[in-house]
Amino acid sequence: MSRLFTEDLRIAYGDREIVKNLNMMIPDGEITAIIGPNGCGKSTVLKTIARIIQAKAGSVYLDGKQISKESTKAIAQKMAILPQSPDAPEGLTVSELVSYGRFPYQKGMGRLTAKDRQVIDWALQVTGIAEFKDREVDALSGGQRQRVWIAMALAQETDIILLDEPTTYLDMCHQLEVLELLKELNQLENRTIVMVIHDLNHAARFADYLIAMRAGKIIKNGAAKEVMNKQILREVFNIDAEIGIDPRTQKPICLTYDLIDSRMVVQEQVV
Repeated sequence: MSRLFTEDLRIAYGDREIVKNLNMMIPDGEITAIIGPNGCGKSTVLKTIARIIQAKAGSVYLDGKQISKESTKAIAQKMAILPQSPDAPEGLTVSELVSYGRFPYQKGMGRLTAKDRQVIDWALQVTGIAEFKDREVDALSGGQRQRVWIAMALAQETDIILLDEPTTYLDMCHQLEVLELLKELNQLENRTIVMVIHDLNHAARFADYLIAMRAGKIIKNGAAKEVMNKQILREVFNIDAEIGIDPRTQKPICLTYDLIDSRMVVQEQVV
């Protein structure tokens, strides 16, 4: 049984319902990628799982308990989230930002303990940014800054890490650096990684489990070869895609695609 799952989850912004009766299971110890068109509810679901957004109805369960009934610190010791395009306060150094990940364990005056400093140093080392620890975050490249935020999440010492579009605004090289790092964390540290991602080929290459959403519903979930096919991509993204096999990874890859003319869809439904 999965440690993290939703049950009949309903999410709304005011009177506008975004997600209705969603039952989503996150596999333990794997990388899960949530894919789908803009506005389908991907990030909204992730934020609700992380308790940033309150559900209208239904529940999110972690280790058999409803997260809505758990304390913030208790949840933060089990699950970390990296939001989309986070901003660090001006003038903050790398080590200072990473130290914020120790908040769930601090008591009293909130001073860092020897244990805290040990974990911070480890997080800086494993993400490859130890040499930048005294630099200001603003002085780093986009890829380096993203590593700093991941290091902060690691400093929380959680088994589960949620990431909302972690490669946004990064060039091809830095996108791969971040995704390779997440893969290493999953394989070497056995972290459960859940990420919302737009690039279908990145999702298929780096994720063990894909969840394809449209209009607040799960259309298909499973391994990349089950989700990355013409029929599912047609239903989810309204595209006519050509799928091949990546010669390096043996994973499915979207070679090219065209928009499906909405008039054609209507004609097919009539026929």
